[in-house]
Amino acid sequence: DAILVSGSIGDHGIAILLQREGIELHSSLESDCAALHGPILSVLERPEAVHCLRDPTRGGLGTVLAEMAADRGVGMEVEEEGIPLRSEVQGACELLGLDPIYVANEGKMVLIAAWDRHEEVLDRLQKDPLGRQAALIGRVVEEHPGMAVMRTRAGGSRIIDLPAGELIPRIC
Repeated sequence: DAILVSGSIGDHGIAILLQREGIELHSSLESDCAALHGPILSVLERPEAVHCLRDPTRGGLGTVLAEMAADRGVGMEVEEEGIPLRSEVQGACELLGLDPIYVANEGKMVLIAAWDRHEEVLDRLQKDPLGRQAALIGRVVEEHPGMAVMRTRAGGSRIIDLPAGELIPRIC
């Protein structure tokens, strides 16, 4: 199966954190809050192509991937280079010492799609204004069952684990 994300990650959490802490960056970064019924209905026109949808609000993309791998006993491999991430979010995360895969999202979804149908699902997502930045970020694999692993930009790999401690930023 293919692992897809409907757009750039971390926009909401970083926008809230910067506002809350009074940190001013010269950017157009805003929360990604949105009702996802449009893109969801679009991809579910072909329900056989979509195996799972998840909301990466609390704990971000990383938590969703770690939970899905553990809950289903499958391996997941994600390409860091393929994850859509705005430069403003990347910069703020570097400044604040945060990992963007664990930052909250409000208007995004993670999808698991049949490998042989993922291009169709991705195309449907990208035709919706809320999914223009949708991307294939990885695949479900037989190796390392119960674990999500990221292939890093540097050529290594790291385990995507559940976050420890308080989730940042805590929105509610």
